[in-house]
Amino acid sequence: MFQTELYQACTALGLSIQPQQMEQYTKFFEYLVEINKVMNLTKLTAPDEVALKHMADSLSCYDEEIFKVRATVLDLGTGAGFPGIPLKIYRPDLQLTFFDSLKKRLQFISCVTDLLQIKQTVCLHGRAEDLAHQDVYREQFDLVTSRAVARLSVLAEWALPYVKKGGYMIALKGARYETELKAAERAVSLLGGTVYRVRKVQLGNLPDTRAVIYIHKTHDSPRQYPRKPKVASAHPL
Repeated sequence: MFQTELYQACTALGLSIQPQQMEQYTKFFEYLVEINKVMNLTKLTAPDEVALKHMADSLSCYDEEIFKVRATVLDLGTGAGFPGIPLKIYRPDLQLTFFDSLKKRLQFISCVTDLLQIKQTVCLHGRAEDLAHQDVYREQFDLVTSRAVARLSVLAEWALPYVKKGGYMIALKGARYETELKAAERAVSLLGGTVYRVRKVQLGNLPDTRAVIYIHKTHDSPRQYPRKPKVASAHPL
């Protein structure tokens, strides 16, 4: 069930999954479900749900034009490793940094990368609004991906300062993506971004409305951003 659903969904997305990759996706799924019994990683554990709503959804943001060879990718708020791990399996050459504020999630991801023998990955623990002010991370990544982290106006303030000029912020969004886009126009522009592409996504027979938003980094982000959460909440961009 898992492999069939994932294969069909990826085929519909125009992605060709190789046997070795399918084996890795399956191992990841099985390990996720097993560890989820003792750690709250996901509400979705049924094979078809994980295949579509986690794995295929993560891969829906893949665009060969944007994911250059050996691109540096920061998966912001990675959680249980989405979309980072599915993307890394599909494109092993990506230099991927998993970023989360909870160490236990990063420990889980470290175990997954060991299990799948995935190389060129880093687990980064911290808060987005803090590490973005450190030169070692600020505007150092070709791509910053994010899925189910925050509304776009907030996410732009957290993510765009990590993106190199010329790179992309990639946000995987649900049904309210058009409303979020409208509300985030000023924030995106102020932080040096331009909406490059909005791609609607259909996953299998799911009725959900989904979209991937690609934001091109055209200018440096002002140094005062991102702000502390209380300030950002009180004075949204």
